[in-house]
Amino acid sequence: MQDLEIYVRELEPGRIGDWLGQSLSGLSLAPVGNRGVQKGAGEYLGSRVRVTCYPGAFSKHFTSVVLEGEQLPWTSDLECARDAWNCLQQEVRCSPGDWQEGEPVQDEKWWRIDERGEQKVVWN
Repeated sequence: MQDLEIYVRELEPGRIGDWLGQSLSGLSLAPVGNRGVQKGAGEYLGSRVRVTCYPGAFSKHFTSVVLEGEQLPWTSDLECARDAWNCLQQEVRCSPGDWQEGEPVQDEKWWRIDERGEQKVVWN
């Protein structure tokens, strides 16, 4: 099982389907509970891909988008974030994947993709 996670700034709920529907066939998302969480699934290369969107992440301005499956359209969080940026034109952030357990969290850098390009930044 593989998983990818990205964070999209100020994401409107319906737009996630616009983006993911380009890569996943049969995509279906539905609200779960009353906090704006959406869950669902689509298919990629004959393999089911679970999708979960958690709004209100990191100071409530970002939506966490988690994709899980045996086959995914992207091989890394950064590749996924680039594709989301290209479609949505909303700031996207993701982990660089090189943080190690025990390293100070305050020194952790994230990829930020926006109209300024791609940069590694401290989250806040």
